[in-house]
Amino acid sequence: MVARMKVLLIEDDATMQATLARTLNRRGMQVVCWGEGQRALERWEACMPDVVLLDLSLPGLDGLEVLAHARAAGLTTPVMILTARGTIGDRVIGLNTGADDYLPKPFDLDELEARIRAMARRAAGSGPAAFAAPSNGFGGLRWEGDEGAIYHGDEALELTPRETALLRALLQRPGHAVTKERLFEAVFPGEHEVQFEAVEVVAYRLRKRLQPTEVQLVTLRGLGYLLKADS
Repeated sequence: MVARMKVLLIEDDATMQATLARTLNRRGMQVVCWGEGQRALERWEACMPDVVLLDLSLPGLDGLEVLAHARAAGLTTPVMILTARGTIGDRVIGLNTGADDYLPKPFDLDELEARIRAMARRAAGSGPAAFAAPSNGFGGLRWEGDEGAIYHGDEALELTPRETALLRALLQRPGHAVTKERLFEAVFPGEHEVQFEAVEVVAYRLRKRLQPTEVQLVTLRGLGYLLKADS
């Protein structure tokens, strides 16, 4: 059985805590919640999560104090700060204190999931991920080899070569964010005269091609794109 990623959510807003826990549990993660700084730090040491989601505005120890104590104690768990305090100064302080990522509220849940999984992969050294999707199919799509067509059921998708290249690059990391830079290299290899924004045009067309399927192409602000299978 594949292990579920363990996420420690440190958030004092009960509604936000319940929403995030419910969403991430549905997406295959095991979520442990705590809403007070000192007790959350103790829980962090006790449960050894794979990822920590940390709000800054907490009773008792605030989020930055929790993070500073955790790093001083040798806890290396990847940390994403989730907060409405979205100024550049707050981000710099958080990252300098030891955070690995920063997502200001309000945020998109698909983007949150992608960033969590990206942090976990980086922490694992980009080795074989315990949470990886199957390598030859995703959300009703399947493909054969490196050059063959991509199928939805028994029907080959009608894609242009650039759309195919983009979809193949995304299918190498289904459910995970792929940067625009990597996608540009896959779709326009060696074409230095092409504008970087051209990848957005191909993504727009591919999104429309995928509408009859169970797979969505999701745009992630500041990250790139990911493929999401309808549940």
